[in-house]
Amino acid sequence: MKMLSKFGVLLLVGSIGFMSSCKDDDKDDDMTPAPEPTLYEKVGGTEMVSDPANAGAMIEKGRLSFRAVVDSTIFVIAGDPALQPYFPVLLGEVQNGDLSGFAVLSKNLTDFFSVAAGAENYTYSGMNMVDAHDPSKNSRMAMKSDDAAFDAFVADVVTGAQQNNVPNEIIGEVGELLETLRGDIVQK
Repeated sequence: MKMLSKFGVLLLVGSIGFMSSCKDDDKDDDMTPAPEPTLYEKVGGTEMVSDPANAGAMIEKGRLSFRAVVDSTIFVIAGDPALQPYFPVLLGEVQNGDLSGFAVLSKNLTDFFSVAAGAENYTYSGMNMVDAHDPSKNSRMAMKSDDAAFDAFVADVVTGAQQNNVPNEIIGEVGELLETLRGDIVQK
């Protein structure tokens, strides 16, 4: 009888352990959907790749994706007669072979978009959007933006993204992100 009791206790303990492990497994099979990837993850995330602009250096793929679009967009804007009047300082520098302002703008915009899209390994330390687009606070801006200029800017970002074969779905998400800034950027 003692043998049967010991066996019964072992069976009971084993059954409780088995049921507990099944219960834990049920938690793993929870029907909670996986979190939606951030925009930064969708454009490459934190995967490290060779930086084509810096031999021997590595860069996060998401950051490289944003930098490519930012650089293309800056050149599209430079050729856009609707936006050229806003950036005479930058355009004058580039025409004279001085790319220092271009490099700073590229870094700041890449930081801004990366962080806004969900990057965790970078920070944006540039001006806030209101000050950055106010000529009284940013001498590199010639005048305040209106809705038409903002619309032209968004169109130029789309062109820059298309030049880099960014899928339309991602371009749409970038457009949604930009639209959240309209109130800060449009100041007249």
